[in-house]
Amino acid sequence: MNFEEVIYEKSQGVARVTINRPEKYNACTPQTLMELHQALTDAWVDNSIGVVVFTGAGEKAFCTGGDQSIRDKGGYAGTIAALPVEVAWQTVSNLIRTIPKPVIARVNGYAVGGGNVFQVVCDMSIAAESAKLGQAGPKVGSFDPGYGTGDLVRCVGLKKAKEIWYMCRLYTAQEALDMGLVNAVVPFDQLDAEVGKWCAEVLEKSPTALKMIKYAFHAETDGVSGVTQLGVGGLSLFYGTDESVEGKNAFMEKRKPEFSKYRK
Repeated sequence: MNFEEVIYEKSQGVARVTINRPEKYNACTPQTLMELHQALTDAWVDNSIGVVVFTGAGEKAFCTGGDQSIRDKGGYAGTIAALPVEVAWQTVSNLIRTIPKPVIARVNGYAVGGGNVFQVVCDMSIAAESAKLGQAGPKVGSFDPGYGTGDLVRCVGLKKAKEIWYMCRLYTAQEALDMGLVNAVVPFDQLDAEVGKWCAEVLEKSPTALKMIKYAFHAETDGVSGVTQLGVGGLSLFYGTDESVEGKNAFMEKRKPEFSKYRK
């Protein structure tokens, strides 16, 4: 895979996905989102990967949402072989929430607007002390009526979530930690070591248990979509059983399956 606006690296069970537009404070274009989708999908299907780190290049920004310099009436320009930004953002957010592996946000700087939405939908977030977080939609004529509001409420509570969206304030990393918006805060020069420590702890855990727990968290809140993900996770386990293989073999051999021995 050749990426222009994303850096994608894999090493020792960890996939690292980095938005690589530091000159734009890692604001995203349609191409960025398409590449994020490709990288996250690869991390999903690569069985050597147990955890994903999501971050931005440089020291100033994690992500600051959509690139306003290419936005005009009707949306964002530059839509190549990708969905419009407002749709693609939800698609990437949904992928982060449903990839059957923990996704850790490495919040190295500003996480604003859609960037804050991205870190909210990650399973866990570790922020540098210098990071600033918040929403900007109502200031720039935009909003996120999906995961950026619903998941935020579940992180910080309804009153605080409304404050974050209505007031468009920036919060320090420590303030974010105090309200439950991130999991940990460390000095910038310790950020990679701390993220590495969390990744190592995740990799020690049962991948199947982590997958099913992640789906269970969303099954409670996401209605039929959440139940579907939980069910598909169970189906992937069933496919690995002799009982499931017997059904397939019987079909291919044009005989009745012998399921009785699998009753427990």
